[in-house]
Amino acid sequence: MNKFEFLIIGGGPAAITICKNLAGKKRIAVIRPEDHSMIYCAMPYVIEGILEFKKTLKKDELVTDTGATLIRDFVMNVDFDNKIVFTKAEKEYQYENLIIASGAEAILPHIEGIRLDGVMTMKTEEDLREIIKRVEGGVRQAVVVGAGAIGIELAQALNATGLETHLVDIFDTILPNMMDPDMIIPVQEKLGNAGVKLHLDERVARLLGDSYVTGVEFDNGKRVELEPKSLVVFAVGMKPSVDFLRESALAIGKTGIIVDEYMRTNIEGVYAVGDCCEFTSAISGEVALGKLATNAVPMARLLAKNILGQNRQYDGFYNGAATKVSDYFVGSTGLTERAAKERGFDYVVGKAKMTTAFPIMPFAKEIEIKLLVDSTSEMIIGGQVVSGEPATDKVDQITMAMQYDIPIRRMAQMSYSSQPYQSFFPANNLLVQAAENIISKLDQ
Repeated sequence: MNKFEFLIIGGGPAAITICKNLAGKKRIAVIRPEDHSMIYCAMPYVIEGILEFKKTLKKDELVTDTGATLIRDFVMNVDFDNKIVFTKAEKEYQYENLIIASGAEAILPHIEGIRLDGVMTMKTEEDLREIIKRVEGGVRQAVVVGAGAIGIELAQALNATGLETHLVDIFDTILPNMMDPDMIIPVQEKLGNAGVKLHLDERVARLLGDSYVTGVEFDNGKRVELEPKSLVVFAVGMKPSVDFLRESALAIGKTGIIVDEYMRTNIEGVYAVGDCCEFTSAISGEVALGKLATNAVPMARLLAKNILGQNRQYDGFYNGAATKVSDYFVGSTGLTERAAKERGFDYVVGKAKMTTAFPIMPFAKEIEIKLLVDSTSEMIIGGQVVSGEPATDKVDQITMAMQYDIPIRRMAQMSYSSQPYQSFFPANNLLVQAAENIISKLDQ
């Protein structure tokens, strides 16, 4: 029986990060069920024709060049007492330490018609291949259920290929977990003007058809009628891939494996990182969803560094995220107003609108920022950006302010740079103006 010092279940970003950080220092094996580790967030751009399929496939060398052993197999179960992993290929692997990085899988709701041909999710390499095959095979209509970032990007990609594309969500605006209505309405209108047919504030009750899906029916009786062999793709959320562990002694919560701030589980020598984990919001302290690669990678890096003798602690999820909708780049971090209200925060909102370059420059585009600040602590609890140019740098600046406890009055004193191609006039700065807007309200 093969025995490894560290055995990692899963081959995504978290597993690759651990291998890179422990390269040459520990004897590691990675058990990965997929043929390839993928760049999942690039999948819509393959459908749209912007990227070649092969460019989304990560090279195995990302693992093997670190000295780790790559095993293509599916873990069926784990004997935690004897430290043995059992696989679908009827292999057994012994470990000294186990790291679970099994990721998450897309949710399909339990509704009538969910097993009809043409109904699917978009998470795996197989999903992507199937969508491409159907698009190239002449599908003319598609319904995307879920207007989060994945749903938005997929709907735009399908629309760009010429399909009649419908986008459905139970909330009355797109990107409801990222953006407040006052920030996203202009973006939403642009999406509709681009040809995507929006069905917002609608809940899918059942899918119609005998063998092929031929329609989507909402709980108010309205329908989207479809030709046979159309596509209905659900992008309504993710669940942790931990079913193979549920009968074990491992502590698993509603959203994943329970870990402490060092990524330790309740079983000695067993760790978990990434989308398969349950953890808390760094802002509210409550258990929060955070199934993003940008959470998985820091978790994995922290664990690897601690294995090498450091003492890092994971603070929790801030969930900085971004997407592109038509000509707009949008991003957010922390809490939206809806989330802040649900958690009982008394908050103040501040906004600022400028341009991405000196306004006298012919290529300058508008950019707007929104900050939410707790009125008692005067700390930032959320932020949103809508811009004509990439917005991730602004999102990251807001996250940093939250992560390192920079109060809004300190933010207003931020020192900044300016240059005609890259910023607004030296007379002002987007974050500073939003901070001043909030301070003026706090001091009333």
